[in-house]
Amino acid sequence: MTSSYTHTKLNDVKDSAPDFGYSDLQESRFAGGALDAEDTGVSLHRVRAGKRQGFAHKHDEAEEVYVVLEGSGRVKLDDDIVELERLDAVRVSPGVTRMFEAGPEGLEFIVFGPHYKGDGELIHDWWKD
Repeated sequence: MTSSYTHTKLNDVKDSAPDFGYSDLQESRFAGGALDAEDTGVSLHRVRAGKRQGFAHKHDEAEEVYVVLEGSGRVKLDDDIVELERLDAVRVSPGVTRMFEAGPEGLEFIVFGPHYKGDGELIHDWWKD
């Protein structure tokens, strides 16, 4: 029988960044599987001080909400750049390309949204100064 709830510690979820060669830039802990979530995506991200994520991404269907837990930085949303600080929340519609950059103390945020298998496109070399 499946439990009606699941509890996990996000720091115990595997960091996927080293698997893709991004450990010098960030941590990425995708917790949907650890939570036995069927329809919801949840992830914890830490972008190292003064760094940008290794790639941008967008979704065709999923709307996501990003909540800054610690630190500060910026997010590029298509052509707009938004300054971020602790406890800021940003909702991002499907189709919007996004990428995060940490300030001098790093940037830690959590992401929530529906999970649609195969819904996502990675975009490399997107945010150029």
